[in-house]
Amino acid sequence: MKVAIAGAGNVGTYIAADLKDAGHDVMVIEQNPDLVARLRKGLDVKWVIADACEVSSLHTAGLAEVDVVVAATGDDEDNLVISLLAKQEFAVPRVVARVNHPANQWLFNETWGVDVSVSTPHLLTALVEEAVSVGSLVRLLQFQDARLVEVTLADVSPAVDTPISELGVPRDATIVAIVRDRHVIVPRGETMMQAGDEVLVLVTPETEEAVKTLLVGAAGAIVTGPAGVIEID
Repeated sequence: MKVAIAGAGNVGTYIAADLKDAGHDVMVIEQNPDLVARLRKGLDVKWVIADACEVSSLHTAGLAEVDVVVAATGDDEDNLVISLLAKQEFAVPRVVARVNHPANQWLFNETWGVDVSVSTPHLLTALVEEAVSVGSLVRLLQFQDARLVEVTLADVSPAVDTPISELGVPRDATIVAIVRDRHVIVPRGETMMQAGDEVLVLVTPETEEAVKTLLVGAAGAIVTGPAGVIEID
């Protein structure tokens, strides 16, 4: 897989090294030549000294040939511009953008070419809520057309002692994993839900409410990690 990373800060270089070790073809775009000169000796990837917010620079870098663009600079405005150019000018299949200031999270959506946005404060909030919330639906990750949610089944959950095949999960939702006693269970039709199970489900905005009703009940909570709010029905 060909990946272009804009920004050679701590985040960008860590991602680049991780992806390089995983066998991917990685290119880092950074406009500071002194920074590139200092980093390229220790990071064996393709380096491009250019402004990732300039269309001509991205053309020269060959952005049209990459599979994924990661906008990882320390400036949200730059990350939005890079994402928009990657999607609209170069039709990059997948654009991942770093959100530096949590208040800007709402901007990082498909309108700006972002398929997946990552806000560290919101992700940490969601993971904390995921660890302590029983009987609530927690949104862990937001994608362009779907989101990954988690529910720790309470004793009163309507899904307890019910096989997955009889739950009536909506067509556009998928139970991807169940964590029980620190073991991951691959869900099958005959898998029986138990109280205390951590259930990971991929849902669309349209099916989230139905999934919440199946796993939590009609009156439950949705903890929205990316938005940083807790809504109680």
